[in-house]
Amino acid sequence: MPHVRHARRQIPAGAALVTAGVLLLTGCGGGQAAQDDPVKDLRAKLPKTQRAAGVLRIGMDVNYAPVEFPGPDGKPAGLDPDIAAALGRILDVRVEFVDTPFDKLVPNLQAKQYDLAMSALSDTRRRRDALDENGKQTGPGVDFVDYFIAGTSIVVPKGNPKAIKTLDDLCGKTVALQQGTTQDEIVTRQVGVCARAGRPPLTPHKLDTDTKALAEVASGAAAAGLNDFPVAAYAAKTTDGGSRFEVTGGQSTSNPYGIAVRKDDGPLRDVLAKAIDQLIRSGEYDKILAKWNLSAGAAQNAVVNGGI
Repeated sequence: MPHVRHARRQIPAGAALVTAGVLLLTGCGGGQAAQDDPVKDLRAKLPKTQRAAGVLRIGMDVNYAPVEFPGPDGKPAGLDPDIAAALGRILDVRVEFVDTPFDKLVPNLQAKQYDLAMSALSDTRRRRDALDENGKQTGPGVDFVDYFIAGTSIVVPKGNPKAIKTLDDLCGKTVALQQGTTQDEIVTRQVGVCARAGRPPLTPHKLDTDTKALAEVASGAAAAGLNDFPVAAYAAKTTDGGSRFEVTGGQSTSNPYGIAVRKDDGPLRDVLAKAIDQLIRSGEYDKILAKWNLSAGAAQNAVVNGGI
């Protein structure tokens, strides 16, 4: 539940991606060939490694519906797999998903187990600069290509028996969440807020999957859970026919979802950004979001490292 995720709309859909970071517009610098056939130009700019292999290997935690989850055939389904498949068609490569625990996505990317990570990963400075909880740099970090706006919501049992509406209402309660996510960071901050206010302590339950966190809310072991808004809304609508959960308190602003690439893979990063722009301009991006009822999170264009 990063998934920053996490992760993750008080702001107009796409506004964060327009105002934050550097806008990368497809078709710049490609000459007449790019103007005539931007897709052909993108394929030519795909790094030699991926072009020769004919495949993009993508790290993904396939456990976060509706963003990514096992489909009826067992293959990854959802927003991210559909966008990834569309990018593969634009770049004329096959996409291959490597199911990976969320907290291992970035470490395994650095270990070159796949080309990129795409799994409702929120673009945060902490991830970009590989900062630990004390602000100390622990590694090379990653770059992000941002493609979707997400906020964080509070999930409670149907009927909201504890009358939880805000983060401050979580003081004195147990909150379930997926470790390593944006929600993990939010709850960690809120623990300090409760303490400084002299209120009863907030007790986080950090689980290795979002499914386990939601199960704690369902069983009453936790008073609430934190999720990215798309996941929270999906759980409330579909679990036990909509009778198990509800979303409360609106949404807090969160960082955009981004495709993570290694810092030394700048050419791949830039091609992915331009491919996202091509996907948006073609109209297919909007169709994918509409399919998963996620149009409210639409970005206007790709941005590199646009999170805060």
